[in-house]
Amino acid sequence: MMAPGGLDVLHAVTQGRGITYSLPVQTVILMTVLTFLPAIVLMMTGFTRIIIVLSLLRQGLGLSTMPPNIVLIGLALFLTFFVMQPTWSSINHQALIPLEQGKVSVTRALAIAEKPLRIFMRNNTTKDSVAQFLRMDGIKKTLRSEKDIPMRVLIPAFAVSQLESGFELGFLVYLPFLIIDLLVAAVLMAMGMMMVSPQTISIPIKLLLFALGGGWLLVTGTLVRSFFSVG
Repeated sequence: MMAPGGLDVLHAVTQGRGITYSLPVQTVILMTVLTFLPAIVLMMTGFTRIIIVLSLLRQGLGLSTMPPNIVLIGLALFLTFFVMQPTWSSINHQALIPLEQGKVSVTRALAIAEKPLRIFMRNNTTKDSVAQFLRMDGIKKTLRSEKDIPMRVLIPAFAVSQLESGFELGFLVYLPFLIIDLLVAAVLMAMGMMMVSPQTISIPIKLLLFALGGGWLLVTGTLVRSFFSVG
């Protein structure tokens, strides 16, 4: 039989302060979150869109290894941190700090942290993607508002939307370089220099125009603004 003091403690924990997990349980939860951290960074942030555009930019310039993959991934990560800063700041102030101060339980903190992330993903997800996954999930008829979209639907819809927007922006970045390649190839053919590879002439021209036009600032600025111009 539980002592009266134990009943008081149990009542205070479950009713007044929420469920308090022991240190081993908190460690397991933390390790689980860290295990899913790469997937969270890839699928629930703007990293996918950014890395696709940067990769297509490098391919459009005709450079297969320059900048190196480590540089592109690092730039994409820091741009992702910049884009996600308002969302992560809200999560920190609304969920993490109260959790550290013992004002909310772990379960409540996770529910609070989900809201800013949900807003970001919903603002950067196309309605067609959401509608498609809702139809596949079979819950569209019971959905009352966009706020009721379950995460199992919102996350894949957001990921697909990021792929689509990444390829759309990548096409716009790639197109000027393709035009330069075609012009150089046409000029070389008209001059009868068919033995000369167009890449030999077009790559320096593309690099010069890209550098003089502030290409990196234009591309990164457009990428960042593409997240804040929606919703």
